[in-house]
Amino acid sequence: MTAPHIDLRSDTVTRPTPAMREAMLRAEVGDDVFGEDPTVNALEERLAAMFGHEAAVLCPSGTMTNQIAINVHTRPGDEVICEEGAHVYRYEGGGMMATSGCSVKHVPADRGRFTAEAVIEAVNDRSAAYLANSRMVVVENTANRGGGAIWDVAAVRRIREACDAHDLRLHLDGARLFNAMAVDGSTATQWGALFESISICLSKGLGAPAGSVLIGPAPFIHQARRVRKRLGGGMRQAGILAAAGLHALEHHVARLTDDHLRARRLGDALHAMPQVEEVMPVVTNIVIHTLREGHSAADHVAALAREGIRCLAIGPRQVRMVTHLDVDDAAIDRVVDRLRSMAD
Repeated sequence: MTAPHIDLRSDTVTRPTPAMREAMLRAEVGDDVFGEDPTVNALEERLAAMFGHEAAVLCPSGTMTNQIAINVHTRPGDEVICEEGAHVYRYEGGGMMATSGCSVKHVPADRGRFTAEAVIEAVNDRSAAYLANSRMVVVENTANRGGGAIWDVAAVRRIREACDAHDLRLHLDGARLFNAMAVDGSTATQWGALFESISICLSKGLGAPAGSVLIGPAPFIHQARRVRKRLGGGMRQAGILAAAGLHALEHHVARLTDDHLRARRLGDALHAMPQVEEVMPVVTNIVIHTLREGHSAADHVAALAREGIRCLAIGPRQVRMVTHLDVDDAAIDRVVDRLRSMAD
């Protein structure tokens, strides 16, 4: 019998656990567009309170929560400041340009993390009618293309001060924020105090099948619900999904450190491969490695696939692996053995 594939392409590939499926089965539901789904309401209230904000809204995806935030915070012709590898720019289908009519300015960054000084330098002169109006800054924690790098709270606080000084809105793409908090001990309250809006994804490290929650002040969330409806994100008996999110918050947060330990084992094994030029520092659950000249990411991924291991090429010589709750110690043992056998 052939061993099952080990899927390290993303932490979005997880399947609901039996206990999560049971919670979904038992969920009390209603019509969420009418505000009558009690399980959705409970999830939104819990996350809003956790981050010290007034309200929240459940959406199908993190792309939608990010794009709603941009749409509410900006006007057509405004400019959004972010890092070149940011998910809102690279992986959301041009949404801020197509949906909100915004342009983008990239700032230099270290593994996805930039400074307050870089933000200040990027702000356009508002008296110049020929320049886009700098309106919003987006921080992504953890930084996906930065190998799961985490932001320092003090550094973001300085960005907050820069945004206040230049009348900029600050949004957190917290798709993997719980992974960051599991490493540095920072709290949801600390992060909530720094941002006008926060997107929390339930379908990555937390393991829910779908759903992200946008958090912010009550007037902001009121407008967010209008935009959600406009984008087709108004769901009905969404308590089935919300129940998965509530279960994840109760049962899947503490175990994130297991994913991080397994990711470090992958990083160590990749370091030992002669065809690997560099492995980004492994901090959370994302492992990005760069191959030496003469080795292609596509060929590397194909070779691993033949060994029953799925991963993702994210550049001509760059490959990403992501650990998650469907990858246990036995699976990591198997991957490490295969990597050793593939070494030139």
